[in-house]
Amino acid sequence: MEYLFASAVGVLTAGGVYLLLRLRSFPVILGLTLLTYAVNLFLFASGRLTLNLPPVLDSGLSGYADPLPQALVLTAIVISFGMTAVVVMMALGAWLITDDDGMNMTGEEAPDRASGPHDASEDRR
Repeated sequence: MEYLFASAVGVLTAGGVYLLLRLRSFPVILGLTLLTYAVNLFLFASGRLTLNLPPVLDSGLSGYADPLPQALVLTAIVISFGMTAVVVMMALGAWLITDDDGMNMTGEEAPDRASGPHDASEDRR
C-alpha cells in the first residue's frame, strides 16, 4: 500500500511540475492544483497510514492515528482553495485585458498589444 501511495504522490508531483512549466495560464492553474493535492497526500502520509484506529488515545486500544497531519491537511486544503481562487482571478483579468492566456517569457511586448489595455466591449459589437 505504501508503494501505491508513494507512486500516486510522485505522479501528481510530476504532472503538476510539467503543467506549471507551460506557457498558458490554465495549465499552470491545473499544475498548481495537482501540486497541492500531492502535498496534501504527503502530509497525510506523514502521520502513518493506519486503519481502524481512533484519532485520539483510547484506554482499550494500543495505538492511535496521529491527528496533527489530518489538521495540517485540512488547513492546506483551505489555503490551496484560496490561492487557486486568487490565481484564477489574476489569469481571468489578464485574459480579459489581452484576449490571450499566454505568458510572454521574453519580456518583449507583442506588436499588436503595445497600444495598451484592450477593451473587451469593442469585440462584442
